[in-house]
Amino acid sequence: MKLTRRELGLGLVAVGGAAALGIGPSRAQPKSLEIIAAAGPGGGYDTLARTVQQIAQERKLISNAQVINVPGAGGTVGLAQFVNAKKPNGLLTIGLGMVGAITLNKSPVTLDQITPAARLQGEYQPLVVSAKSDIKTLDDLMAKYKADPGSVSWGGFGIGSPDHFVSALVIKAGGGDVKKMNYIVVGAGGEMLPFVISGKVTVATGGYAEFADHIKSGALRAIGISSPQRLAGIDVPTFKEQGYDAELVNWRGFAAAPGLSGADLAALDSILSEVARSEQWADACRTRGWENLHMPAAEFKTFMEAEKTRIAGLLKELGLAT
Repeated sequence: MKLTRRELGLGLVAVGGAAALGIGPSRAQPKSLEIIAAAGPGGGYDTLARTVQQIAQERKLISNAQVINVPGAGGTVGLAQFVNAKKPNGLLTIGLGMVGAITLNKSPVTLDQITPAARLQGEYQPLVVSAKSDIKTLDDLMAKYKADPGSVSWGGFGIGSPDHFVSALVIKAGGGDVKKMNYIVVGAGGEMLPFVISGKVTVATGGYAEFADHIKSGALRAIGISSPQRLAGIDVPTFKEQGYDAELVNWRGFAAAPGLSGADLAALDSILSEVARSEQWADACRTRGWENLHMPAAEFKTFMEAEKTRIAGLLKELGLAT
């Protein structure tokens, strides 16, 4: 098969990049990957793992990649299995939800025991109300909350989830007491929608893609979103532009084995970076409503340390940790 000039150029770049990282035909370049998705089939971790599996194999970055689902306890069952296995060619899906789950489930294994490999994607979260609600803005919501915190029900996924954190951050930013929050666990996606559309919960949150169709149809009203600036194609004001200093992204990425470093870590970092730069990844993000938030290993490590500190403080304020 004759290579085009573009294909030849891309191949040379890939070879050059691998050489610069010290990755050549050695043990550092894995021939296969074992990816633990720390959740059941169909969830965010599973979808991320299988998307990366498919792209890495299509682009011949790896000869074989296997995804193994290990659900339970907010991802901490998968975390424990991964840490104990110590496989240099292994990856574990991790995310913001796992940061809280470790504390809430009193997990003996923590994210301090893994090696950050790369952040890949994330979702910014809107607060939505029923179109019939008299709440039109964040100011309306916070005025109602301050007058009677118990009269406002905040719907979302589990306690200590990103949904819970978004709600708490908005209350804090508005000068309210987070310990008085009436947070109702109503699930995600299809489970949540009937509650908020009918007004059985005052306000709810989740990934924008979960609500997009109902916002466009007029069944729901988005009164703010947790992104640092407005998102392209989404006409929803940020919390910050409304005077509420609250920002959060429900990020997901991958961890490598405990203590992995040098060429072994660089090889995994390189594979994930190639996936994140690919058009297939860009297409997947557009299709699934993800933000492409790739962050390489070193930068991801710094980010994770800050996130762990922030979430630990928030859990204490919510009375969920000491």
